[in-house]
Amino acid sequence: MRLAPLLTALFLAFPAFAQEEPIQNTIRSQIDAFLKDDFATAFSFASPSIQMFFGTPENFGLMVRQGYPMVHRPSGVKMLELRDVGGRLWQRVMVTDQAGKPHFLDYQMIETPDGWQINGVQLLPASDVSA
Repeated sequence: MRLAPLLTALFLAFPAFAQEEPIQNTIRSQIDAFLKDDFATAFSFASPSIQMFFGTPENFGLMVRQGYPMVHRPSGVKMLELRDVGGRLWQRVMVTDQAGKPHFLDYQMIETPDGWQINGVQLLPASDVSA
C-alpha cells in the first residue's frame, strides 16, 4: 500500500516532466539564435502575444540586447526546475554572463500549434532564488 501514494504523485507530476525536454530545447534554441545575432529565428520562439507586442525581430532583438544582455551573450546556460504554477509552466534557467556572474530567470512557456513557445521571461532578484 505504501507504493500507491508514490505512484499517484508520480503520475500527477508526469505531464510537466513529459514537457521538460521540448521546453528546454525551445529555450536553448532561442539562446543559440541570439548567439548568432539571428533575431528572426530567436523571434520565432516567442509566443504570438510577444511577437505582436514587439512587432518585428529587430525590435525584439533590441529589447534583448538592452534588457537581457546576459541572455544575448551568455557564457553558460543551465536548466533548473520546471514548475507548474497555477496551471502555467515556468522553466527556471541559470544564465552566466561574460563576467562569470550567474543570473536566474523564469521562462513562462505555452504550447501552441507550432510547439512550445516563450510567453515571457522574468529576471529574478537574487533574494528570490534559494540555493
